[in-house]
Amino acid sequence: MTDRTLQSGTLICTRRCGKETVSLEPDDFKRNFSKVSYPSPKENLFMLAETAPCRLSPSIVTPLISLADGLAAFRAFLKTEFSEENLEFWLACEDFKKTRSAAKLASKAQRIFEEFIDVQAPREVNIDFQTRELTRRNMQEPSLSCFDQAQGKVHSLMEKDSYPRFLRSKIYTDLLSQTQRRLS
Repeated sequence: MTDRTLQSGTLICTRRCGKETVSLEPDDFKRNFSKVSYPSPKENLFMLAETAPCRLSPSIVTPLISLADGLAAFRAFLKTEFSEENLEFWLACEDFKKTRSAAKLASKAQRIFEEFIDVQAPREVNIDFQTRELTRRNMQEPSLSCFDQAQGKVHSLMEKDSYPRFLRSKIYTDLLSQTQRRLS
């Protein structure tokens, strides 16, 4: 049994495994969320309480991005800032890591590189020269980890720049209000 309470951006969850506090504040974002796994992108924002942080996994998953309502809200916010390519690249990399067919791996990698990494790509992400060149070299023999460095840079950029602004945005406060009403 789980009891959920929202208190100024902090979700407090009481579970059988003990009392947990899961913060949605930017300072706690990485510590609380970088290694939490979630059951389904279709769950709402407060389903976070059902899984966090008792079950940890080695995957790098941002809970807001892994939940349908949070993903839609964060994407809408990034569009207002003209930086949705960061999220789209991050999601493309997550999908790429699930590729099990060697035949599809190279073509998927090439598509991601041409869309997000290459200079003058249609949705070019903001990464440094060294990361771009490392990724270019990784493309010679694509592997499931060939975008890890670039994805990490983009994740860090979102975490330190876009995400804190998102938490102060009307889009986010509206999402919290809607979710709180659903729980009432």
